[in-house]
Amino acid sequence: MKIAVVGIGVAGAYLLNRLSKEHEVIGFERMREEEHDSICAWATTIEGMRGLIEKAGLNFEDYILHKGARMDIVANQSFSLRLKGLCTYDKIGLIKDLVKGCSIRYGSMINDIKDEFDLVIDSTGFNRTLLPKPKNELWIPTIQYKVKYDKKPFDDFMLKPFPSMSGYFWYFPLDDGYAHVGAGDKNKRHKRIVDEFIERYGGRIVKKVGRPVRLTPPALCEPFINNNIVGVGESIGTVFALLGEGIIPSTTCADLLISNLDNLERYRHLVHEKFSIYYDVFRFVKSKIDNEFTLTRYLPSLLKIYLYMKKHEERFGMEINISKLFNIAKL
Repeated sequence: MKIAVVGIGVAGAYLLNRLSKEHEVIGFERMREEEHDSICAWATTIEGMRGLIEKAGLNFEDYILHKGARMDIVANQSFSLRLKGLCTYDKIGLIKDLVKGCSIRYGSMINDIKDEFDLVIDSTGFNRTLLPKPKNELWIPTIQYKVKYDKKPFDDFMLKPFPSMSGYFWYFPLDDGYAHVGAGDKNKRHKRIVDEFIERYGGRIVKKVGRPVRLTPPALCEPFINNNIVGVGESIGTVFALLGEGIIPSTTCADLLISNLDNLERYRHLVHEKFSIYYDVFRFVKSKIDNEFTLTRYLPSLLKIYLYMKKHEERFGMEINISKLFNIAKL
């Protein structure tokens, strides 16, 4: 097949790597090669990524920058979570190695290329450039600074959820004195809060990035398929809304597409099946943001989310404790 992969984040790079072995594949990326960046906190879990990256012929351990031991949750009732494989990693380095030897057209603004290819994959994340836009979707704006410290203010992960779960602030250590400091907030206080942190703790800002994050789940992101265009990753809602985390789910979604390239309807069905819990998570988070949450109404959903996360502790990279989940629910 002749395939176009549009958007070279982790999911797009993974698709280029895997599909190029059997098909004629061209990648398209709107950023110029020298400016190509991946906008997120670079946090994921070792267990969740190891097997996927092995399929691409790479060793995920080679890209790890910081292995976490705990995450401090700063709230009215602060607590810590014991971590089980949560890490930050060199996301740009991994993407570059995934696409090594692949054909990519950087600096390309894509409008209509569907007639040139047998299949066009939309992995453009929030932009969802090639698919119809979902209606009434939920997204939050984010900003992140890469900061260089002579002495880091925190030695491990720190996260501060905002009231009504409108978003959260994060401090994620990298290596060599660097950290990612950022926030996302539906109420648009994120830049002020990050700037206040920098003013308090200092550090030299090396880079600033920002973009919206889609929280709408796959169940509300149809269509996934439009003629010979198919969506993958965040473009079809694979972000775990409670954590704002999409690296592993988006790469998992890409893996599903690779396995079902000959049957896109089966791929669509498997995406809905694999990410069905994301709808429950979305409803819970939205109820908090809209101030409609009541424990009586959402207790079944909370228990369902807890059981799912508890079963997949290694994939989430942290201990899952029901009392701490309820502490977050009370915010």
